[in-house]
Amino acid sequence: MMDSDFILEQAAQLRAAGTPFALVTVVRCESPTSAKPGAKAIVHADGTIDGWIGGGCAQPAVIKTVKQALQDGQARLIRISPERSDQTEEGVIDFGMTCHSGGTLDIFVDPVVNRARLLIIGASPAAQALSGLARGVGFAVTAAFPGADRDLFPEADRIVDGFEGIELAAPAFVVVSTQGKRDEAGLEAALATGAEYITFIASERKADKLRQYLKERGHDPARVEAIVSPAGVEIGAETPEEIALSVLAGVVQARRRGRGAVHAASAGQTVQSAPPVVDDAVAAEAIDPVCGMTVDTATAEHRSEYQGRSYFFCCAHCKHSFDKEPERYLEAAAS
Repeated sequence: MMDSDFILEQAAQLRAAGTPFALVTVVRCESPTSAKPGAKAIVHADGTIDGWIGGGCAQPAVIKTVKQALQDGQARLIRISPERSDQTEEGVIDFGMTCHSGGTLDIFVDPVVNRARLLIIGASPAAQALSGLARGVGFAVTAAFPGADRDLFPEADRIVDGFEGIELAAPAFVVVSTQGKRDEAGLEAALATGAEYITFIASERKADKLRQYLKERGHDPARVEAIVSPAGVEIGAETPEEIALSVLAGVVQARRRGRGAVHAASAGQTVQSAPPVVDDAVAAEAIDPVCGMTVDTATAEHRSEYQGRSYFFCCAHCKHSFDKEPERYLEAAAS
């Protein structure tokens, strides 16, 4: 078991290094539990746990939640309890299970992820307004254009004078806001980044003409067609600031959708049970038929074969219970 100060120091080091992780804290318990309020752990993206926030059924539930939280960046409060209430408590994700410890844990999962990076190509008024807005909602902003400087982009994290030297690793989002000044070069620079999302502030007619130009220049037609234009969400924008707001809304929307739909549990809904049977070649998760815990089939340590089917368990105790009376638990899961 690690000291809380050590956990916090390690968290600071990981954050400084840009390594994603989640800081997990026990905030409430009902005995008997091995972890007590204030217990902390760092959970890495691969599911490795440094620290102690409970064993048995607690760890698989925490690991599953951390993986979801690192995907969408949203914190979560989970409850691990032998009794699942029929009435969902707002803001709490309920992992009901029947492990033999019998206690209840409320655990807060706080993801720490790198800021999403946004590259703005162009020095138009809309580009300048977008730089400040994007940084304000958590993007790491790079502004690039010949002549770009701190006077034009006072709030950008990084400024590139020109199109050379733009280095942006995926996942990244690019907004081309050249608006009539070196449009072609700006779009080619955007394509060269390999960004997963590129949007271009222009009319549909102009964008179509430039798409044709890019194809004739030998760029991948699929990537060219994927350029989003007109840019942004329709809000009737007229001023540069309104255009920037519209474009940023589109980028945020793309970011959230691109990372996958948020699991229903993140909205505070109770996680529903699913059939415990799993097709090994397809499913990545299965439901422990004894306690109802969601189990990662790729890393599960405990599994049984019954009537030609595979079943996965969160712990040795659940596997032992199933192996003694498989029909009992399969009938309960089906009801």
